[in-house]
Amino acid sequence: MGEQKIRNMEEFASLSGISRPTVSKYFHDPESVKAGTRAKIEATLERYDYRPNIYAMNQNRKLTKTVGVVVPLLSDPYFAEIARNLEDHCIAAGYRPTLFSSHGNPAHEVEVLDTLRSLKPAGVFLAPLGRASDHKALERFCNDVPTLIFDSSVDEIGLGFVGSDNFQFTAHITDYLCRTGEPPCFFEMKTPANPNAHRRRLSYLKAMEKFGHSPKVISVDGLGWQFEEIGRLGGHEALKNGRFSTNTILCSNDRLAIGLLTACFEQNIRVGRVEGCTIRVAGQDGHPHSRYTCPPLTTISHNYDAVSQVAAEALFTAIEGQVYPWKSTRLEGKLILRDSA
Repeated sequence: MGEQKIRNMEEFASLSGISRPTVSKYFHDPESVKAGTRAKIEATLERYDYRPNIYAMNQNRKLTKTVGVVVPLLSDPYFAEIARNLEDHCIAAGYRPTLFSSHGNPAHEVEVLDTLRSLKPAGVFLAPLGRASDHKALERFCNDVPTLIFDSSVDEIGLGFVGSDNFQFTAHITDYLCRTGEPPCFFEMKTPANPNAHRRRLSYLKAMEKFGHSPKVISVDGLGWQFEEIGRLGGHEALKNGRFSTNTILCSNDRLAIGLLTACFEQNIRVGRVEGCTIRVAGQDGHPHSRYTCPPLTTISHNYDAVSQVAAEALFTAIEGQVYPWKSTRLEGKLILRDSA
């Protein structure tokens, strides 16, 4: 016999000790959750004699064909490229994409999610701000709307995570730079806006230890998303004060590298890997404009097509009713050799 009347799935999830998204997955497909979790849910079902309102669940699934795409900054070329690819996938699958930018502002990110919730979208692709995000607000939103997290992972919320393997990024390009010249310094922001920067810093430190070199991290001042100007100003200061201990500089991202290249030009320092050049500069991300710098920037690139395709397949499959256990998918980057390093 049931001990009390459970009014909705939120109360059932609380009593069972299982998250609301996992409970929802169970009711759509019991085999999609782990055996131990399934046993706990079924024990709670028997104890409280709870049966979900299947009609209400099905009604809730009759949503619009709108799919939201939320990124930290649409003017950032990386996010613009990913958003464009996701938009193409949405249109090809018969959905109507709607793009939003949180403008690097946690409060605005919450406002965007509230707006999206009111639109009753079929699903959402969300690239959160990361550490700066309101994690409770993100979790509430993911409980209400099928959401695929990409670029920056935030706990195990949403349907899953798809992004690049930032540890592989930095380890791979550090290996290349060590094998082809002096081991690199690492050029970064003290307080980076993107949480992936911390993963790249840690990867650099581990890679330098693995290759038998002493790491050298140069952290420069700057807040927000104006990475090129932060790289230019920080580069000027580091160059003038001799902070670079080798002639090879690995930047945390391509936009910082573009700023550093500008600082080198303004100080008449020749960048490249040919005779007569003073230093080598490399970046990370495969920025769409990195091939047009002077000299063209050596970098390690996101697989833009694969990230967007895997993310789209995961979200659309869930929208259509096939929900799998939460999964993190991290895709390797590709080294692109150009003239800067």
